[in-house]
Amino acid sequence: MHAEIIGIGTEILLGQIVDTNSAYLARGLADLGIEVYYHTIVGDNANRLTQALDLAATRSDLIVMSGGLGPTADDLTKQTVAKFLHTDLIADPLTMTKLDQYYQQSQIEPLPNNQQMAMYLDHSTKLLNDVGYAVGSFYQQTDGPDVLVLPGPPKEMSWMFDHYAIPALKAAYHRDEFLISRVLRFTEIGESELVTKIDDLIANQTNPTVAPYIKPNEVTLRLTAKAANEVIANQLLDALESQIQQRVGAYFYGYGDDNSLPNEVVQKLIKRDISITAAESLTAGLFQSTLATIPGVSAIFPGGFVTYANEAKEQLLAIPTNVIETNGVVSEATAIWMAEQARKQMNTDIAVSFTGAAGPDPLEGQPAGTVWIGLAVKDQPTIAQLFHLPGNRNTVRERSVLRAFNLIRQHIL
Repeated sequence: MHAEIIGIGTEILLGQIVDTNSAYLARGLADLGIEVYYHTIVGDNANRLTQALDLAATRSDLIVMSGGLGPTADDLTKQTVAKFLHTDLIADPLTMTKLDQYYQQSQIEPLPNNQQMAMYLDHSTKLLNDVGYAVGSFYQQTDGPDVLVLPGPPKEMSWMFDHYAIPALKAAYHRDEFLISRVLRFTEIGESELVTKIDDLIANQTNPTVAPYIKPNEVTLRLTAKAANEVIANQLLDALESQIQQRVGAYFYGYGDDNSLPNEVVQKLIKRDISITAAESLTAGLFQSTLATIPGVSAIFPGGFVTYANEAKEQLLAIPTNVIETNGVVSEATAIWMAEQARKQMNTDIAVSFTGAAGPDPLEGQPAGTVWIGLAVKDQPTIAQLFHLPGNRNTVRERSVLRAFNLIRQHIL
């Protein structure tokens, strides 16, 4: 079975926003054993959307659409699809009630157009929107392609797809063959090096398959197996992963499409009740800001320091003046002092520190991209590691943060 994804929105065509929905949907459909052959982007125009539907109907078993379900005049997806399928739109009472409650609480006069968000295709499976208002539809045909209609905002689309569309698709397309994917995530190794180390596994792949994907500052491998049942599929994946881990396991940090190195590290720190703080010069709070994006981090992160100027390092961290004067701010000694003092003052189990030259200009004769990261661990000697990171100023700062999380993973976890 194969599908076509149609993204709707003039703002996508104009490059004002990036279409992340299609990639999300393609991965989800692949996990269901539904192959996506075409991605199409159409503006908010009923005639062109009808043309896209006509073409998709000639070559696809399932048409998946996202966008154009809102209340404005250019949100035409539902009306156009209803006309294409020769069916009507009906209102969902629960969503109508939710809209009424919203207007009452907000003390806003309701607009007639907003009611169209509660409409869905007659004779279809209604897909509710728990994080928004636009209702989706899954319409099945006996003599034509089925049509899945989803909202455009990524949070609404992904929630509706995961919680309502996937169960509907599974029920509609019961298959005797399971297709299961597993995503492995690697850091501090480039795509070309990783692929070289497993090139024979890629070249000789049949079932399961392996596909590399490069992402900012990391590489992922998607392993996919087909089998008669889930147990056999996982056995195939286990065997392939074992070969991969033997070769590049030193760079592996976790699993999952939506995982990240910071999240993986913080979740393990929380689980082990290891508290953390930081003293940041080069990164100016980026490490601590990254910590704060992860739910539950308050259990292990009491706070930290941003000591951009030398005076701040002396005043807030009580670093002796002669340490910086003798060794320089871009130095192993300064990184060690920063980490040790931060850990002592915040009374945490570990602390990391950042100092260096982010660029674009050199600092103390050190070229841009020179970074020292300190790691202080309770009852252990404090260490500092030197990195030479490529990229512009912000890229160096971002890579520094990821290097620190990886240091924690290697030395603590």
